[in-house]
Amino acid sequence: MKVKPMDDRVLVELLEEESKTASGIIIPDSAKEKPTMGKVVAVGTDEDLQEHIKEGDKILFGKYGGEDISLDGVDYKIIQRSDILAVVEG
Repeated sequence: MKVKPMDDRVLVELLEEESKTASGIIIPDSAKEKPTMGKVVAVGTDEDLQEHIKEGDKILFGKYGGEDISLDGVDYKIIQRSDILAVVEG
């Protein structure tokens, strides 16, 4: 199934955070923070947004921003431009 976000929205695949601390303690799923980093899968139809955000970019976004969806067993968020905090380079 293919999803194309509208206007100033971005479809983001959530990137899992490390589940083990540096000292080797495993953090259970129930204690993890929601991911705030993701990989852009699709960019909405807003032309200005398309100039700044591209498919494949890694972005930081507000912890409680966006709408959670699941497609084919993969978790995604649809995020508005105003919830995007930064593009991660490198």
